[in-house]
Amino acid sequence: MSTDSNPQSLPPRERYTRGLERVVDHLSQTLERDQLVQQTANTLRSQLQVDRVVLYYFYRQWAGQVTFEALSAPEFSIFGSTGPDQCFNQDYAGLYLAGRVRAIADIECEPIQPCHRDFLRELQVRANLVVPILTDKGLWGLFVAHHCTGSRSWSEAEIEQMKAGAQTLATAPSIQGYGPG
Repeated sequence: MSTDSNPQSLPPRERYTRGLERVVDHLSQTLERDQLVQQTANTLRSQLQVDRVVLYYFYRQWAGQVTFEALSAPEFSIFGSTGPDQCFNQDYAGLYLAGRVRAIADIECEPIQPCHRDFLRELQVRANLVVPILTDKGLWGLFVAHHCTGSRSWSEAEIEQMKAGAQTLATAPSIQGYGPG
C-alpha cells in the first residue's frame, strides 16, 4: 500500500508541504479566475461604451451578489449588491439556466415586474443587457451591462459580444471547478 493514498501515513513535514502546495494551487487558480473576470468585464464595458458591466455571481442556488464591476465612473458602483430576492425566483433562474438573454432598451417602457423596475431604478439603470454564464455545473453567474445615462437599443453585435464574454468565462479552467453545485 502506497503512503500517497493515506496522507496521515506521511511524515509531518511532507504532509505540511503537500497541504501548502494545495493552498498555493487554490490561491493561484483564484487569482487567475479573478484576473480573467475583471479583464473580461473591463473589455466589455469599453467595447459597449456603457456605464457599468458587472458579474452577478451565484454563491448558492439562486442567491448571489455583484462580485466584479467595470465602471465608467465611481458613482456607478453597485459592488456587493445582492438584488431583490423576491424578483429573482425559480422562474427567472430557469430561464437563464436555459440560456435566456434579456435586453431591455428602456426600463420605463418595458413590461417588467414592478419590483424589478424599482430595483433597477435604485441602481440608476435605464437600459439593461443580461447574459447567463453557464458551466457544466449550471448557472454560475450573470454578466450584466447597464446603461444609466439614458435608454439604449442593444444591437445584435453588442449582444454577441456579451455572449462571447460569458462564454470566455464559462469555459475557463479556473472557473469550471469553482462555484455552487
